[in-house]
Amino acid sequence: MSAYALPSRVPALVIGAGPGGLAAAAELKRAGVDTVVIDKADRVGASWAAHYDRLHLHTSRGLSALPGFRIPRRYGRWVARDDVLRYLAQYVTVHDLDIWLGVSALSVERAGHHWQVAWSRGDERGVIAADSVVIATGYNHSAKVSDWPGLDAYPGTVLHSSAYRNPASLGARNVLVVGPGNSGAEIAADLAEAGVTVSLAVRTPPNIVRRAVVGIPSQALILSMAAFPLKVQDALAGALQRVAVGDLRKYGIPRAPRGIATQQARDDVTPTLDVGLLRALKAGRVTVVAAVSRFTPDAVVLADGTELRPDAVVLATGFRRGLEPLVGELGVLAPSGRPLVNAEAQLPAHPGLFFLGYSNPLTGNLRQLGIDARKIAIAVSAGRVRLGEPAHDGQ
Repeated sequence: MSAYALPSRVPALVIGAGPGGLAAAAELKRAGVDTVVIDKADRVGASWAAHYDRLHLHTSRGLSALPGFRIPRRYGRWVARDDVLRYLAQYVTVHDLDIWLGVSALSVERAGHHWQVAWSRGDERGVIAADSVVIATGYNHSAKVSDWPGLDAYPGTVLHSSAYRNPASLGARNVLVVGPGNSGAEIAADLAEAGVTVSLAVRTPPNIVRRAVVGIPSQALILSMAAFPLKVQDALAGALQRVAVGDLRKYGIPRAPRGIATQQARDDVTPTLDVGLLRALKAGRVTVVAAVSRFTPDAVVLADGTELRPDAVVLATGFRRGLEPLVGELGVLAPSGRPLVNAEAQLPAHPGLFFLGYSNPLTGNLRQLGIDARKIAIAVSAGRVRLGEPAHDGQ
C-alpha cells in the first residue's frame, strides 16, 4: 500500500477498496493493465469493519472467494466479519495491489481522450487521469432512512442498522427493529439471544429461507435453478421454502407477495437468510408487529394504531448506492440511484467507465464480483474502451 505522492495518470483507476475494487484490480493486473485503487477509508474492506459484531457471510466460503485466492479453510464454512477483513488484507498482499488509502474521489469527468478523477487527501487536492475507471464503492454505501412523521423530534434512541454493534453496546432491554431483511432479522436474533425483548416491524412479508438445507448451502441450490425462467425458479424455491421453513403465519409473517426469484428481479429484494430469527420467533423471543406509521414525543405508532415505547429503535431500512456526488451529472444513474450498467457494459456516451458490484444477484454478490471483474479486465485489455471506438450498450 502506498503512502506518498499519488500518480497523475494511470491506465486504470479503481474507486473503492472493498471486495469489488480488489477483485477488479487483481483481474486488471492479471490482464497486464497497470491499475491503482483509491479509497477514502484507512483500511481495505472498511464497510465490513463497520458491520455488527455477529455478522458472518450468508454465502458459503467456497462460493465467496475473490478471483485468484481462495478463502482459507480455517475460517470455516460461514466466514465471520473479522475473518473477511483478514482475507481481504491477505488478498492485497497475495496480488501485490497498488492501494492508496485515505484518498477520497470527489468527481469523475470526461476530458478528451481520458477520464479525470478529482481527489482529496486531508488538505491535498489533485486529479488523476485514467483511460479506464472502475467504480466499486459498494452496493450498501449509504444508510437509507424513511421520512416518518415525527422522527426528527422523537427523543428516544434511534439508530440505523449500520451503527448497531451488539446488544451490550446498545444497552436496551426492549427494542423495536424496523425491517425484516437480512440485517434486521439477524439483529433481532442477536438481541433476542441476549435476553432483550424484541419487536420486529414488518411492512412487506419477507421470503425467509434457510442458510443451508440438509447441509447444502441455499446459494448452491439457487445456482442450480438459475437457468430456469423466473416462474420455474419461484416454484422450485417455494417448494423448498415450504418444506424447510414452513408456514409462518401463526408467528405474524404471512406468505410473501412474490416468489423468491421474482421478488429479487422486480423489486431488488433479497430473501432473508435465516441465521437465528426463526428460532427466536418460535421461542416467542421476537414478536412481529405492524409497520411503523409515525413517531410522537413519547411513542412509536404502528400502522394498526398500536403505540410502542421501546428503549431503542434499530432501523434496518436498507442502503442507497450513494453515487450521486461522484457521477450524478453524467446521466449514468437510474432514478433509484443504481447505475444503468454493470460489469463490462458501458454506456455509448461514456466508454471506459465501468461499474462493479451493483447487480445484487440471488446467486451471491461476492461470487458475482469475481465474474464481473474478469469481464471488465477482458474489455479493458482488449482495447474496447478507447474514445471513439464502439462501446457495448448495456442498457
